[in-house]
Amino acid sequence: MRRPVIGVTASRDERGTLSVGREYLESVLRAGGLPLIVPYVEGDEPIREIAERIDGLLLTGGGDIDPAWFGEEPIPGLGWVDPGRDHLEIFLIRRMLEERKPILAICRGCQILNVAAGGDMFQDLYRQREDLLQHQQKAPRSHLSHSVEVAEGSLLHRIAGSTAIKVNSFHHQAVRKPAPGFIACAKAKDGVIEGVESVRHPFVLGVQWHPEHLVETDAVSRRLFEAFVQAAASA
Repeated sequence: MRRPVIGVTASRDERGTLSVGREYLESVLRAGGLPLIVPYVEGDEPIREIAERIDGLLLTGGGDIDPAWFGEEPIPGLGWVDPGRDHLEIFLIRRMLEERKPILAICRGCQILNVAAGGDMFQDLYRQREDLLQHQQKAPRSHLSHSVEVAEGSLLHRIAGSTAIKVNSFHHQAVRKPAPGFIACAKAKDGVIEGVESVRHPFVLGVQWHPEHLVETDAVSRRLFEAFVQAAASA
């Protein structure tokens, strides 16, 4: 049986070097998928071809997102942005949505998924919100830092099997308003959105935490990748 091909997005430094955490690739492999790193390409046609050839898309973490994509000017708390990455991922997301192929979006990926679909986000939680939990944990990446409330009946709820889970946390940006056709399927105790999902597609899910660092010890994280790869196999 052919493994479903999962396109995995990559970060890029100022010299153009691509990097992807091995945990993303290993999590896809462990779940039965074949991970392929998405190259940076010029022009929209090659991006369209990538969307046609992959069975699912894994959007990884990384730098900040240019607020011009959701109609805002940059604020002081905004970090490093890569316009090329933003364009690649937004165009690719929109093609995958059109083709109704599965998407799993992690951390930055959750935010850019929401922006690509027409939502917006906080450029810097700590300047734009008050009374926050610690969303940039000072602990190992495999540590479950804070609790999350999962919306009953959501795709995430069906995967997690619970309306209350614990997650790790490494972010200063977050979804503010879910895109049209999306719901907030998970929230932290301080109200910060921790997950979004499409109500118009079989499997389009974004989570603000990093399950790729938890698959060895956390059953919910393992099921998240397994459900995604299974959806890609049947897409």
